[in-house]
Amino acid sequence: MKVQVINSGQYLWKKTIAFSETCSWISGTQLAERMQSNSFADWERVIIATDEDNVVGFCVFEGKGIVPPEYDFSPFINLVFVDESYRGKRISELMIRYALDYAKEIGFKEVYLKSEHHGLYEKYGFEKIADFEPIHGPANQLFRIVI
Repeated sequence: MKVQVINSGQYLWKKTIAFSETCSWISGTQLAERMQSNSFADWERVIIATDEDNVVGFCVFEGKGIVPPEYDFSPFINLVFVDESYRGKRISELMIRYALDYAKEIGFKEVYLKSEHHGLYEKYGFEKIADFEPIHGPANQLFRIVI
């Protein structure tokens, strides 16, 4: 299992677009669209997990999450997804740790994440800081981790 950042133009960029377009999570299509238009700031990153040459998971480290305006925080880890056949192997944790290391490296002190999952991100050291009415999708909790 390998976790890495990919960039536009790389072979795995196209494979990740294909994987995210066909994954079982509807938000995967959002990632595919953003990757196709390469609508990322210079410091934002698409992080993937691979098994040999197969993409098995992804997440995005980016400036904002789609949360109510009163939670104007940055940066976020968004769109965390692992293929069903690879779940239970702590791949999401590996990708999140990779993103947190990168965040620290470029000078961030805190990172945020939104999710509908209860008890998952707390295992990784995140603390729930708010419940909110979802704007898009089912995510209704906001988490923070100090790094």
